[in-house]
Amino acid sequence: MTRLNDRDVVGFIGLGVMGKPMAKHLLAKGYRVVGFNRSRPAVDEIVAAGGAAATSPADVARQASVVITMVPDTPDVERVLTGADGVLSTLTHGSVVIDMSSISPVATRSLAALVQANGSTMLDAPVSGGEVGAINATLSIMVGGPASALARVHPILECMGSRIIHVGEEPGAGQTCKVCNQIAIGGALVGVSEALAVARKAGVDPSKVREALLGGFAASKVLEVHGERLIKKNFAPGFRARLYQKDLRLAHETASAQDVKIPGTAVVTQLVNQLVASGGGELDYSALGTVLFDLAGLDD
Repeated sequence: MTRLNDRDVVGFIGLGVMGKPMAKHLLAKGYRVVGFNRSRPAVDEIVAAGGAAATSPADVARQASVVITMVPDTPDVERVLTGADGVLSTLTHGSVVIDMSSISPVATRSLAALVQANGSTMLDAPVSGGEVGAINATLSIMVGGPASALARVHPILECMGSRIIHVGEEPGAGQTCKVCNQIAIGGALVGVSEALAVARKAGVDPSKVREALLGGFAASKVLEVHGERLIKKNFAPGFRARLYQKDLRLAHETASAQDVKIPGTAVVTQLVNQLVASGGGELDYSALGTVLFDLAGLDD
């Protein structure tokens, strides 16, 4: 298996629902990993799995020549990279920073410029696949930035994902792709939810409707996975609704910057806002369908 050279260590900042299993895959494949997280228990798990602990993002960058960030939002990435005890304060010349969070493409371009001024390279590499994809190392990874840097770290990304696409050389290309991903998922999720609402209201078994649709042109991963969640009322978070709400905000900001109207996504956003406002922010985002069920007068 291809390895980085002996002096390379992989730093991992953000050991949450997604980051922790991703870091563990790197350890399982034989990479040396140093981890940092705001809460200590996740770091302790990485140490128990054979990794090392860091005391701050700066401490990670001091030890690692490849630094991965997997944190919730744009301000978090900015703080991790540019804060007083951030990555850029100690980053070694020639390092690669891989931001696997889902953040603003505009902010990504600014951060990439700061990393470049430091003598290193930044890749934006957001993912799709949720907690299940992180646990099973089957994430789809959308990469923006120089192909040469991607070639260097490709073996690392292969440990965490089954599909790695180089979207473009420009910083922010990966984040733009992730925005497109979230727009497409939202439309599909609303369609699946409305279909199941109609079936239920008509007294037709929604599980049979889903089974039939999976055999035809309406088949999709959203119908397969989230359709089952909606039928079984299983909203244990794989990807929390409040984070999807954040991604939809990024979608509107990105579309507005390109002067693109996204009225369908505006409807999705209203439904997600309603879900979060009603206390469902920590549920899986597929619970968006329950808002439509309520509108149909269905008693869950």
